[in-house]
Amino acid sequence: MSRLLPALALVPVLALATACSQQAGGDWTLDAEASQLNFVSIKSGDIAEVHHFSGLSGSVSEDGQAELVIDLASVETGIVIRNERMREHLFETETYPTARLTAQIDLAALAAMAPGDQAALELDALLDLHGMQVPVYADVLVTDLDGSRVIVTTQGPVVLHAADFNLQTGLDTLQGLAGLPSITPAVPVSATLVFQRG
Repeated sequence: MSRLLPALALVPVLALATACSQQAGGDWTLDAEASQLNFVSIKSGDIAEVHHFSGLSGSVSEDGQAELVIDLASVETGIVIRNERMREHLFETETYPTARLTAQIDLAALAAMAPGDQAALELDALLDLHGMQVPVYADVLVTDLDGSRVIVTTQGPVVLHAADFNLQTGLDTLQGLAGLPSITPAVPVSATLVFQRG
């Protein structure tokens, strides 16, 4: 079993919205089908597995208010029973159904971008997960695809820690249910997010 924290993916979403909004007025919306939010779990010391969330939504308003929402029940690990256990014991989705990343973006910072241009950004945001609100930071690369679509990718994994979000108890429960000697409480998260105008 593994545990996951979606903060990192949320951050890139904010970045790409930034690039979009500066080019023209109006809101930008996450293209969920073209976007990915992945995390890596490590069990028994050295067994790494890649998982993802399929339920993503997000937007950036013309005044720079950015938001990324993750449907925690959409966690996909490739094993049905593990998905169920993570929903019930780790994320406790009946009580905390979503994770939410918010930030205020300086849209002027990317105002000079044209289609094909790229810009590296250092982003900070607030991640609301499992009843905890924790600042998160990420280096992202923003690419203007065609003036109406922007792609934001994390330049390296963002490492989240279970204890910061009161997830350690749930992680311990998963470890016991799976009969594992360990599940690493630090989780690398990466994201590729696409936003489109309106």
